[in-house]
Amino acid sequence: MKGIILAGGSGTRLYPTTLAITKQLLPIYDKPMILYPLSVLMIAGIREILIIVTSRDIQRFKYLLGNGELLGIHIDYKIQEEPNGLAEAFILGEEFIGCDSVSLILGDNIFYGQGFKNILNECVKLDSKNGGAITFAYPVKDPNRFGVVEFDNDFNVLSLEEKPENPKSNYALTGLYFYDNNVVDIAKNIKPSSRGELEITDVNLTYLKNGKLKTKALGRGFTWLDTGTPESMCEASNFVSTIENRQNYKIACLEEIAYYNGWIDDCILQKSIDKLQQSEYGKYLIDLLKGKNDEDK
Repeated sequence: MKGIILAGGSGTRLYPTTLAITKQLLPIYDKPMILYPLSVLMIAGIREILIIVTSRDIQRFKYLLGNGELLGIHIDYKIQEEPNGLAEAFILGEEFIGCDSVSLILGDNIFYGQGFKNILNECVKLDSKNGGAITFAYPVKDPNRFGVVEFDNDFNVLSLEEKPENPKSNYALTGLYFYDNNVVDIAKNIKPSSRGELEITDVNLTYLKNGKLKTKALGRGFTWLDTGTPESMCEASNFVSTIENRQNYKIACLEEIAYYNGWIDDCILQKSIDKLQQSEYGKYLIDLLKGKNDEDK
């Protein structure tokens, strides 16, 4: 399975901040926002990743992440000149996806919760034999502000509604999706909405019509944050700060994920440490390396 991060868009809800830089490069506490969705794909074991960005910001992303070599992954980049809808990601990424299944995550979504790795590992098994699509649902107190998903006891999706007046459930659809390879053809054949965009909802409705749309419900113990406004960015930063300072555990530490996945060795980790050692993030990597060395002894 391959992964796509959609990190384009204009970020108008964050103006004037995003007049100069894309929101996915803004900090959520101690690291750029883009590291959080990237960490989700890495936790899922996905090592081939496409980041869709604007022409204005592509060089900044490349400076930050490069080709992924220091993380034991491979990162490609694709320019999206205009935000023409989430489903356009599969058209832009058609060559990258090839014959594989694919996960799409939005560049401003943050997920955190114990056991998330096991859930993600189930999703990456999606292939031509076990085809279909998987969405992620999260309980919210104001579902009329979101896309809402209704599902049965076996987590088969029964309905999808966009900001309904009378929601059929209190579960909102998050910005994380897993699809079989059919998603490319589906995206190429849907028509633009009244907003002139290729909507991800129409992709999901096609899978629903074919009886191949399931959802994973993230309940107690999980956090999903959509950081598209100044208020939500502050909330996300405060959340990450609380977890990291109380537990001495870094959320979305890409080097740590790669290290424990066996994708990088001590020498590669040391290269990141050399660059970052003056920061608390770098000191965390030093402790990580020392801990591994102590275990070896």
